[in-house]
This record gives sequence, structure tokens and C-alpha cells, in this order.
Amino acid sequence: MPNPPRLRAAALSATAVLLSSVLAGCGDGSTDEEDVSAQNLSWKDCPAPSEAEGGGSAPSPLPGGEQWQCATMKAPLDWAHPQGDTIGIALVRAKASGDPSRRIGSLVFNFGGPGGSGVTTLPAFGSDYAKLRTRYDLVSFDPRGVGRSAPVRCENDQQLDAYFQQDAAPQDAAERAALISNTRKFNAACEKNSKKVLPHVRTTDAARDMDLMRQVLGDDKLHYFGISYGTELGGVYAHLFPKNVGRAVFDGVVDPTQDAEQGALGQAKGFQLALDNFAEDCTSKVRDCPVGDTAQDVKDRIAKLLKDLDRKPLPGIPPRKLTQTAATNGIAQSLYSKDFWEYLTEGLEQAYDGDGRILMLLSDSMNGRSENGQYSNITAANVAINCADDKPRYTADYVRGKLPEFRAASPVFGDFLAWSMVSCTDWAVPGAADHPDVSAAGSAPILVVGNTGDPATPYEGARKMVDALGKGVGVELTYKGQGHGAYDSKDRCVQAAVNDYLLDGKVPTTGTVCS
Repeated sequence: MPNPPRLRAAALSATAVLLSSVLAGCGDGSTDEEDVSAQNLSWKDCPAPSEAEGGGSAPSPLPGGEQWQCATMKAPLDWAHPQGDTIGIALVRAKASGDPSRRIGSLVFNFGGPGGSGVTTLPAFGSDYAKLRTRYDLVSFDPRGVGRSAPVRCENDQQLDAYFQQDAAPQDAAERAALISNTRKFNAACEKNSKKVLPHVRTTDAARDMDLMRQVLGDDKLHYFGISYGTELGGVYAHLFPKNVGRAVFDGVVDPTQDAEQGALGQAKGFQLALDNFAEDCTSKVRDCPVGDTAQDVKDRIAKLLKDLDRKPLPGIPPRKLTQTAATNGIAQSLYSKDFWEYLTEGLEQAYDGDGRILMLLSDSMNGRSENGQYSNITAANVAINCADDKPRYTADYVRGKLPEFRAASPVFGDFLAWSMVSCTDWAVPGAADHPDVSAAGSAPILVVGNTGDPATPYEGARKMVDALGKGVGVELTYKGQGHGAYDSKDRCVQAAVNDYLLDGKVPTTGTVCS
């Protein structure tokens, strides 16, 4: 939970460990003075994903037997000097399955993070977007700093194991000193191993890459589906290139008006709400809830478990122990989707019996650790992008002063999210702004979908995004549900509204509610 610093993450990451092996990648770049907008992409069958993308097997064929295709797009390392060094942006696509005469163009996905690999995520969940594929090539990418796209590299696998075993909710001076020291070591490793790329992984850089992608893919407009952090990226794109926005959907919406502290506090409230909803759901079943007699009892038992783990960790996945931090991380991961609540119930049952394996598996999923002990670079990329974007830098003393407010927001997650604010304090690159500018006067309508039970991007952010995009741009749709995002809940009302807009250009009435 506390690492990476702000969990604007793709909710899909748990499935990488628990439900499926996740999939494919592409390459790197060099110095070249050609006009990058005129390049031709060389599409080939996707290889197995790189270690930075999370490892695993090459993606399974599409329903018709076609293979997922991958390519590498050259982009300037520094958009302020576009004729200088280039990097490779890894792309993946599934060509449109329907009548070629009805093809609209490419639909570009960003699934969040920041730091999530779109090259692995889109094939893993491509069947969810089969209807959209009838009129679009489905396309995603590893944003710069992520996966195969000039990945940020910080600590190695062994160091990361130790990093994630630390106490990320310190209670005394010694624990606070250890957290600050470990954070500095991590940040120093990022600077040592990725100094060249760190100044160039801001969201504005990724947005410029997307406009280049639009041109290289041959589209007059960018048709876009952004989830979680992908909504922030989409909003920044719309601000920079409002006339180039085609049909766009934002789902699981980041509040663009918040700074890092406000975002962390909002997440504390959001994850606590999701935990409350889990407890209510479990104890309202006809059968007995195996982890508590009442909703309050469920939460009291979780609080006791975490307190006990702070004193004495449980056996986890040998040789690692299930610490308080890992357990909190695992609980948070399970709240990203209602489909994962059963794993939380099983994990809690197991932990109460002295076995921490399931909660540790969930925590590993959040942190990008595969079963063979290798880490993707999601944590490194998440920290690098957040710290390059976010101007505020918080001291330990400042965080200590904010602890009462965070604890009031969430007895379970408050301390962890408060202390996550020190992640950027000693970062090598200054942050760009307090919050992103997403004002997009002149843009085509953008469908903004908020979920009332969303833990990672609380529902209120959808309205803030609509307001910030500007009059006549944002169109709000509310889903009364659970989990992070709405489209992948498979709610028919939400999917019909999104599909009707992306496929046929039908803009729903703003304020539409699906439940």
C-alpha cells in the first residue's frame, strides 16, 4: 500500500499473479535526426514480456487465431530538443475485427499506474474490449520509463525484497529514521541507474508521445480510453492538443485539482470506504461471514491482526515474512475489484490461522513481484513519474503533523498513505507542478465515468475532472458500484454508454447514473 507513493495504479495488476500470466513487449531507441512523425512502424508477433514488463509468456492468440502484434516507435528523449537522442516506445495492437469499411481508426489505451505496462495489460484483458475491436485497432503502449520504453531502473530484486519488508508506518524515531534512510537509498539508486531518463518521464512528455503515436498510426484524431492515472494522462493530452481529441473515455478518474497530499488523503478515505463496503458485504450474506460477526467486528479483527503483525510478523512466502506493511498492502490490492474480495476473505482466514501466504501474494502483486522473485519496474516507474510531476516535497516532521488527519480518514490505511508522501523528498529531479492542467477548451466531448465505491480514485474526482476540462467538454456518467473503475465491472449500463459513444458517437446525457 505505501509503496509506490500514490496508488493511482491499474486495478488489473492483481490478476497478473492470481488469475493469469501477463503478456508481451517491444524495444529501445537511438540517436536519429529524421522526422519521427514520418516513421513507419514494423509490426511483428509479440515476444514474451521483458523482466521490466513483469515476465511471463507471449500473449495468447486472438479469438480468430491472429497474433498480437508489437512494434517500437521512436520518440525524442527530450521534447524540448526533438532532433536529439531518441528512445523507443513499445506498442501493442490487435487489428480491427469488423468490416474494414467501418473501421474508425486506432483506440489507444492507458491502464494506469503510473508505471503499468500497456503492452502486457491490453492482451491480458483484450477480450473485455472485443466489441470495441469491431471498429478500432486496439492499441496500447509502455509509457516512457515503463517496461520496454526506456525503463527506469532503481534497486535490484534482492534490494527490493528488503525495501518492501521495511516498516512503512513508523511509530518511533528509530523506525522513522530507517524509513527515511531506505527511501534515500532507493532514490539514489534511481538516479545512479537512470539519470538520463529521469528528467523526461513527466506526464506532459507521455502526452506528447501519444500525439506522435496518433500521427504514426495514421489518425487525424486521437481516440482514447484512459483508466486511473490514464485519465490524468488523457486530461493533460486534451489540454496540450484539444483540437486533436477524437472520442475519449476517462474511467476511474484522478482528481486533477489535488496536490500529492490531497491525493494521498483522498485515497485514505477511498480505501477505508472500500474496506467498510467489504465488511458490510461479507456480514450481510445469508451464510456466516468467516472473518467477523458484524461489519465492525470484521474491521476490529483486521486492526488487531495488523497491530499484532507490527510486533511479530507471520510466516509468508519463505524466506519472507508477512509484515504489517505487506498485509496492509495486500488488503489494499484486494479492494481494487469486488472480484478480489474472495481473496481477501481467504487471506484473512489464513492469516488468523498463522499463515500469511495469500496476503503476501496480494502484496507482491501490488509491488510487481512475480513468483520467481523478479520485479517489474512498476515501482521504479511509478515513483519516477510521480516525483517528476509533483512539485511538493514533504519532510518527516510535516508528515508527523498530518498523521491525526490521515488516521481520522482511515484507521487502517492512514499512516501508510501519510508516510508515502516522503517518497519524493530527496528525488533528483524537481517536480513540475502542484497538480496537472487539464483545461481543454475546444476539445471534443470526453466521457468521464466515476464509480461511487472506487478506493483508488474516489468518486468525487470525476466531477472535479469534468469541471476542470471546461464547459462543454466533460460529460459525467456515474456508476454506483464497487472497485476501481467501471467499464471492467461488466455493468451493462456503463458498457452500453461507453460503447455507444466510442462506436457510434452517441454522447450520453451528462449526469446519467448506472446502478
